[in-house]
Amino acid sequence: MPYVLVNGINVSYQIYGEGQPLLFIHGLGSCGKDWEQQISTFSGKYQVIVYDVRGSGESDKPSGPYSIQMFARDCAELLQVLGMDQVNVVGISMGAMIALQIAIDYPQLVKSLVVVNTGAELMVRNFKDLYLLWQRILIIRILGMRRLGKVLSKRLFPKPEQATLRELFVERCSQNEPYAYRETLKSLVGWSVVDGLDQIVCPTLIVAAEHDYTPLNEKEVFLDKIPEVHLEVMEDSHHAAPMEKPEEFNRLLDKFLSVHN
Repeated sequence: MPYVLVNGINVSYQIYGEGQPLLFIHGLGSCGKDWEQQISTFSGKYQVIVYDVRGSGESDKPSGPYSIQMFARDCAELLQVLGMDQVNVVGISMGAMIALQIAIDYPQLVKSLVVVNTGAELMVRNFKDLYLLWQRILIIRILGMRRLGKVLSKRLFPKPEQATLRELFVERCSQNEPYAYRETLKSLVGWSVVDGLDQIVCPTLIVAAEHDYTPLNEKEVFLDKIPEVHLEVMEDSHHAAPMEKPEEFNRLLDKFLSVHN
């Protein structure tokens, strides 16, 4: 994958196809390769851009601290260096947080926004939240990234017939640098754009998996505050819905993009 220097680091990216720009942003512990099923589907009609977020994949992994605002600036500078504006932006989980931040901080860059399986903030509010955070950190410190991948893969792809997806996730998770993963994880905690959602003026699609980590009722803040927004719920799906059910996800995305491009 080629690299470009933005915001003081080398960012790994790849471009496929021609047409209206369509950017995909991956989640925590993942990389741009997670969008393979979307690249093959959409690169025939759009100019698809995928990249590895700071601290992930083949992009640089400097020492922390990281922040969602920093990730958003990285992405905005990447788009500017590539000469792209009015981009359709799709993000999942952490990538959706980054996408939301870009839509607020750099609205001139975003033509439409697709937010997959995330909330408008990530706060530690109770013992369960704190436990889940420290569980990941302790697993990494004591047992390593591969063990964390095995634990998470069973939550993301719980069905017996999803063994191949679990194995793929474990392999990609195990390639993370532990310190970079920890810094990225810490960057999510305390993040919030609740007060800025009404500044998002582009057409927005919220995609929520039925069994996502974030309850469906927490997505209601998007519907209340973003002026032009629509919600789609993917039944019998989990946090990694675009990988778990790519055909259904791609249909939803294609329908949305067809209206707004």
